[in-house]
Amino acid sequence: MSRILIVYAHAAPNASLVNRRMIAAARALPEVTVSELYELYADFVIDVDHEQTLLAQAELIVLQHPLQWYGMPSLQKEWLDQVLEHGWAHGRNGRALAGKHFLLAVTTGGSAQSYSEGGEHGYPFPAFLPPYRQTAELCGMRWLPPLVLHGARRASEEAVAAHVEAYRNLLAGFPASLAQRTDTGALRY
Repeated sequence: MSRILIVYAHAAPNASLVNRRMIAAARALPEVTVSELYELYADFVIDVDHEQTLLAQAELIVLQHPLQWYGMPSLQKEWLDQVLEHGWAHGRNGRALAGKHFLLAVTTGGSAQSYSEGGEHGYPFPAFLPPYRQTAELCGMRWLPPLVLHGARRASEEAVAAHVEAYRNLLAGFPASLAQRTDTGALRY
């Protein structure tokens, strides 16, 4: 049983400067399973039973992706729509994910300053998190502050390496590295 499930969505993973290195570091850990959505379900036909089995076995569920149009890639949204079924993940009898930890690991193209009231995007980054947080809460999962690398396309090698190492350390140290985090802010490396 893998303790950690990473649901990874990147429509062009070979063009990724950061996410592909994050996934490689995560895959090297013994208790991590990666469900790489665009590799598995490029046709958008998702094996719901398989994905639910992976979720049921995990203690930590990580959604990893580049932020696109202030949200997740379309296949990851389709995955949520199909896999987190009413009666299984939420609703009267839907408690399959209750008590599990939920971590969002994202990269953005814009700088941290662009996510401010005076910045290009008009709002601080946490203003874009309510759909993720509410999904976690609806399913009874414990929300953890996201791991975010802003300006990923222009990040220095040192910044990318530090971010990848921070991600690897968070995953390798679970639950001690994450279980005590309850604030709503984003972790930045």
